[in-house]
Order: sequence, then C-alpha cells, then structure tokens
Amino acid sequence: ETDTEQGGFWQTHDQVIASLNTLRLDRNGRHERIFEGDPWDLLIVDEAHHLNADERSGATLGYKLVQQLNESEHVKSMLFFTGTPHRGKNYGFLSLLQLLHPGKFDPHGSLHEHLPKLRDVMIRNNKQNVTDLKGRRLFHEPIVKSETYSYSDEESKFYKMLTNFIATGKAYASSLPSDNERLVKLVLITMQKLASSSVAAIRRALKKRLDRVVDSRNKLKELNARISACKSSEQEGNLDEVSRLDEQITERSEFLRLMEDEVSRVSELVAAAEKVGPETKIQKIIELVENQYPNRPVLLFTEYKATQSLMLSSLMQRFGDSCVTFINGDDRADEVVDSAGRVQSLYETRESAARKFNAGEVQYLVSTEAGGEGIDLQERCYTLIHIDLPWNPMRLHQRVGRLNRYGQTHAVEVVSLRNPDTIESRIWNILDIKIRDITLALGQVMDEPEDLFQLVLGMTSPAVFRDLFSGASDIPEDSLSDWFDETTASFGGQDVIDAVRDLVGNCDKFDFQQVSSQIPPLDLPGLQPFFVSMLRLNGRRVEAETQGIRFRTPEAWCSEFGIRSSYSGLVFDRAPRRQERHGTVLGVGHKLMNQALRQAKKYDASVASLPCGLLSYPIVVYRIQNRLTSQEGVIQSITAGVEFGEDGRLLKDWELLEHLNQLNLPRQLYAERESPAIAQTDEIHEAVERGRALIQDNLSQLNTPFQRTIIETIAILWPLNDTNDD
Repeated sequence: ETDTEQGGFWQTHDQVIASLNTLRLDRNGRHERIFEGDPWDLLIVDEAHHLNADERSGATLGYKLVQQLNESEHVKSMLFFTGTPHRGKNYGFLSLLQLLHPGKFDPHGSLHEHLPKLRDVMIRNNKQNVTDLKGRRLFHEPIVKSETYSYSDEESKFYKMLTNFIATGKAYASSLPSDNERLVKLVLITMQKLASSSVAAIRRALKKRLDRVVDSRNKLKELNARISACKSSEQEGNLDEVSRLDEQITERSEFLRLMEDEVSRVSELVAAAEKVGPETKIQKIIELVENQYPNRPVLLFTEYKATQSLMLSSLMQRFGDSCVTFINGDDRADEVVDSAGRVQSLYETRESAARKFNAGEVQYLVSTEAGGEGIDLQERCYTLIHIDLPWNPMRLHQRVGRLNRYGQTHAVEVVSLRNPDTIESRIWNILDIKIRDITLALGQVMDEPEDLFQLVLGMTSPAVFRDLFSGASDIPEDSLSDWFDETTASFGGQDVIDAVRDLVGNCDKFDFQQVSSQIPPLDLPGLQPFFVSMLRLNGRRVEAETQGIRFRTPEAWCSEFGIRSSYSGLVFDRAPRRQERHGTVLGVGHKLMNQALRQAKKYDASVASLPCGLLSYPIVVYRIQNRLTSQEGVIQSITAGVEFGEDGRLLKDWELLEHLNQLNLPRQLYAERESPAIAQTDEIHEAVERGRALIQDNLSQLNTPFQRTIIETIAILWPLNDTNDD
C-alpha cells in the first residue's frame, strides 16, 4: 500500500519481502518504480518453479519480471529455492536454469548435454539429514497411515446414482461441439471431485446448480411472454424492448446443459443426498480424534468449504463450540451447526486462526488449501488428518509441510481416510505402490535414503492426475493397473527413475557436517547481553518478563520511522513461540538492533579496565583485513581475539562474543570515568604484538579468504591490578 508514485518506496527500503503474485503484476506503474530505484544485491525467490516458461504459451509474468531485472543488470545475484525444479518438461527446467545463469543454459538444447553443468548452479539438500549445530536431526520422517471406512446404505445409493449421472453426462457431451464437450466434462469432473470429499460438498453444489437451471427456465418463460406481449402491441416504443428481450433470451438459452433431462436427474440426486444422514467418513474422524488422539491438537485438511463446514459442525457438536477454528480463502464458513443446533456463519482470519491454534486456545483447526502454504502450525501440533485426498498429490506434501517444519520436536503423524469401494481410493492405492517402487529403485543407486516424493511428483503434470481420477470410473477394476500405466506413460517407469537420478546425481550435495565446524554454535541469545548493555548506556532500565524484556526506547533511537517509544515482550529466541511466550523475535535486521549497532560503532573508546574478579587475563581484539581490497569495494574483515593466560589463546569471533557475554558487567561499571593505572605501557604494547604474531601464525584456523592480510588492533580489555581496590 505504501508503494505509490509519491512514496519513494523502492528508493528508501534496502530489504523488501513480497509475494510473487503481488510483485509480478505491474500495478499503477510499480515496475517502472522498481527499475528507477537502486540495483539489488540479491534476489531470493522461494517456490521458484512458479517462474515458468512454456515452449508454446510463453513465460509467466513472474518469469518475465525476473528476466527484466536480470537483463537490465538490476540484480547482482540470485538464489532460487524449490522442491520441484523439473516439472516434467525439459524446456521449462532449462529456462529456469537460464534465468538463474544466463548464457550457461539453452532451453532449446538437450537436457543430457546440460546435466554436467548442474553442479555449477544447483545444490540439493536432503531434509532427512539436516541437523542443528549440535548434530541433532531437525526433521523426522512422517508416520503415514490409512484408515478405512464404508458407506452407509444411503451414501452407497447416492454414490451409484452420481456415478451413473456422470456416465450419462459424458455420453451426452460426446455428441456436442468440441468446446461444449470440454465444458460439460469439466463440470462433471468437478462434481466427481466434490463427491470424493463429502456428500455435503456435492449436495451444496447440486442444489445451487438446480436453482440456477430452474431459474433460467423460468426467466425464459417470462421473457417469452413479454416478447409476445410486445409484438402484439402497436406501440413503436416496444420495438427496442423486443430487441433487448431477444438478447436476454439468447443469454439465458446459452446455459450449459449436462444432459437432455438434467433438471429431473439433478432433482433426483439432490433428493438422494438429502436422505443421507451422518456421513460415515466424518463419524470415523470423530472416533479417531476421540480415541486415538485424545487431548491432542489435530490439524484437519479438506479441499472444499462445504466439507469444512460439515467437519466444524461435527467437532462442535461433539466437543463444544470453542474447540475448533478454521482457515479458508474467504475467512468465512457458512452453514455451520453449533452444539445447540443453530445454523450460522463463522468469521475468522487466517492469522487469528493460526494464533489461536498455536497458543492452545482451540484443539482443532480445519483448513482448506488456503492453509496449505505459507503458514507455520508446528508449535504444538504433530497430527494431521486428510479429510479428503486431493487429486493433485503434490498438495499432500504441502499440507504435511505445515507441521513438519523447523522447530517440530515430534515425528508428524499423518492419517488419510479411504473407502475401498470408491474409484479414488483404488487410484490412490496404485499411486502409493508406484511411488514406493520409484523410491526403492532410486534408493539402490544413491548414497543414502532420501525423500524424493516431491521431486518425483513434480515431474508429472497435475492434469495427468486429474485425467486419472476422472477417467478411472469407466475402467473395469481388473484392468485398472494396466490402464494406469498406459495413461501415465512414463510415470512409475524407468524414464522417471532415470530423469530423477540424473538430476540429483549431477547436483552438488549439501553436507552440513562438512561445514558445521565453521559455523558459530551461537544463536540469537548471544546478542542479548550487547543489546541490554546498549540500553543501559542510554540510561534505560530493562525489565525481564515471562514473554521477554520490556523497556522505554532511548531517544537517540527514535529517529527512524516505525520505532515505538516503548517495547515489551521482545525475545532473543528463534524457536517456535510456545503458549506461555508470544514475544517478538529480536535479531540483526530489526530496527532496534540496527540502531544499537549504529550507536555502538560511533564509540571511539578502545580500552577497558575491569576488576580481576570479572576478567582474569588480558584480552586484545583484532580486525583482520584483506590488504588487496580496494577502498571502493566492500572491505572484507574478520574479527578475532587473543586471551593472554599462561599461553596466548586464539579466540574466533563467536568465541570472543561468548567470552565477553560471560563477564556479566554490573551496571555501575558502565559509567565513564578516568581509569586507574592498569599496567605499564610497554607491557600492553608487548601483548598487542604477541597477539598479532599469534594470529598471523594461525590464520588457517580462521578460514580467512585473504591473500595478504592487515591485522589491526581495535580493543584492549585489561584486568585491574590486585593491589587496587577501586
């Protein structure tokens, strides 16, 4: 909203986060303003496979924007993240690589000749092997299981009637012109998808369609009567009215019919759906959460709002109105029946629902696919139930990803509901077998087991799965497996195995253990002593709270827009916020921390004397710089320290920070005053030179990338003489 012609948004912000859907649209001259701003050092694109280019239809808007940024040299470097880089088309994959590294890849070339170049641009990360700084695995393999249920007599009767209705509609569609045939089949496929979710979902859709068809018929009758009346009139003014009514009749008569006797057939379906009592699938889910997962937060996913409302109603009637919340694209759930039997509409924003669920204010969260991406729900929950199974299997991976995230301490338990009597269940069974076979085949040629589910599915177009589920009803059960292989072509065959193996085999594999020794085993808590010290230097009192720290902001920091006069609940902890802690995370990049750093850099004091009780041995801090770096470019530097105990000890930057954080300086020592004599000047100079020589001899331990180094003294901390009681 602040990106306007008068705002100067792209000239005043050095870091911008936006959704690709927002950024790709050139609203009110936004792209022109982007290109008028300064170039960017780094462009990061998450879910980068959405930057798609098709050989026939061309590039997406997102692709074109990144391409323009690249060609105009408006970005210096780019980093793409995706779990599905190859979406089944070599042209699209190579186009993505060309976007990332222009000149190195050619979308019109063969994939085979480009494979050796992948190692230069692609790094794959095996999620199952990622550990924290102490070597503990961050992710656990999900525990997946299926629960079966059977239709009631009423449900079974309705399902058979709908199957027959769809078959009749397909036969009717084949007699229509191609465009209409396609549209009729699309409506029928949608009906089949709705029915696989719940009777409630298809019943709501059928009733709305019946109302529209009947309304259209009644309107046609009314229009016809009015035309007859106009034509029988001798008033000239009615001629225009006749023309207008003719146009309306044409519009109404274009309503798409699914079959000759659609109204009567849909009426029969609605009547059969109305006879269905409590749905067996929903009853099965209630039994699961009550018996297998009692007193446990549970996340439930469905594709459709009608099924969502049905699930909400069932949970509220069984466990009370305050037990559940929801997420969908409209922030509204209609036709929900509460525990008192009242039908109502519920309203809840996505953010509010997530907060309530994570805080433990509700036990259940029922979400549509609107909650399938971009939301963290792992703080308390590790149980997910698929109310229905989406026809695009990739969505299963996205759903599980809401819980199997950084900070999850349990193996996520995933439950899917299947009815063996349905076509959808049979297709899913075959699909499971095929994916297991592919994973097994790939596992035999890889160094370690790896979750390739997302990559394998990503190589198959979602349209293939839609055709599978919609076409399977016409195939005899004993021929279903052979038909599946024929319809999916290479899916499940050697082509996919070879393609995936070639991709991952030609990528650089990220091994955390190889670099873990170079990564400081410190996190945000290591910044808190510095930040608190800076507040105290500004005369501010810092109060500890259950939710973090509280203080009044120093006046010198309030010069930047967006900084408040006081804060509470600030925490130095990136772990998921539990029920008892809802603080705002503070770290480098936060406006407050940046102000503290700027102020600290302005201090020119470089010597501190401390009581021996706080500091046992002198410490000298050094800055190591590249002698060859020009002043015009970025000056690379590394900070290190030397502690002079019995022998000089080298301290890396993080070790130095950790060491200083343990000093626990009392507040009164921050007052500026004239320091007492701490040592002979010669003794200090000697220590500084010894430390410089020690660092020079041990540069390899610091992993410096410099060819020639400058070692500069920047700070001296010296213990007070024992004889001095000051």
